[in-house]
Amino acid sequence: MRRLVYLIIYPILWLTSVMPMRLLYIKSDILSFIAYRVIGYRKKVVLDNLRLVFPQKSESERRVIARKFYRHLCDIIFETIKNLTISEKEIRKRFQFENLELIHDLYDKDRSILLLCGHYASWEWSGILGKQIQYKGLAVYKKLGNESFDRLVKKIRGRYGAEIVTNKKIVPVLFRLAKENIKSITLILADQTPKPGAFKHRDTFMGIDVPVFTGSEELAKKLDFASVYLKVNKVKRGYYRASFVLLAEDPSKFPDYEITRAFLNEIEDQIKAAPQFYLWSHKRWKLRS
Repeated sequence: MRRLVYLIIYPILWLTSVMPMRLLYIKSDILSFIAYRVIGYRKKVVLDNLRLVFPQKSESERRVIARKFYRHLCDIIFETIKNLTISEKEIRKRFQFENLELIHDLYDKDRSILLLCGHYASWEWSGILGKQIQYKGLAVYKKLGNESFDRLVKKIRGRYGAEIVTNKKIVPVLFRLAKENIKSITLILADQTPKPGAFKHRDTFMGIDVPVFTGSEELAKKLDFASVYLKVNKVKRGYYRASFVLLAEDPSKFPDYEITRAFLNEIEDQIKAAPQFYLWSHKRWKLRS
């Protein structure tokens, strides 16, 4: 049955992906209206999160942020589908990188990198980075239950040469590459909510005390990898500009959880500047104290 569902849906996704971007954004506006006004997809979660994080804002201000968030979320959905067929030339134009010299410099210093990213702006098009650097690229993801759609996600995210590895397998893969002296850069979405009882540290995120994911910092220290924040900003609809913020070139010199705190500071600054681009439909604060 799952295979049948895939065989029905894949042609629809492919036909959608070949549509012009302007038409996809019309569809995105329609989906946004349905998700927010008609279905109310995770609307309570979104508004509860905004009330928790921005108590100083009025309810009308928070609802404006929510509406803009749904528009952005639907844009991301269609941009991800577009990734099936978008050309390298087009995606280079729409997702640009600044200060690549920082990455080149770390490569010259023989440093592998853990590239930490948050659920902010866009991460789906960041794979084009692999075409502009010398590193072996990897990206961490959570395996899907449907094998056919899992292969599709890996195909989309790996179009530009990155190896897509599950969160359960990434550690041995990185240890193997390090042993073979292969310099790697690994994209990790590091602002997830740890499972209850499976975290080592709590900190504040947007002023709320919560468990925080520290695996990236621990891995960087074990492997002696540099930690870099991928700071993605949405310039306008369909266009993003990313820059690199060095969190720690030599992680062993940092006290425990200081790199994690530096990562949280970076993403907090972006959320405060333009909150509509964060993933508010995620229950990030469900384990708050």
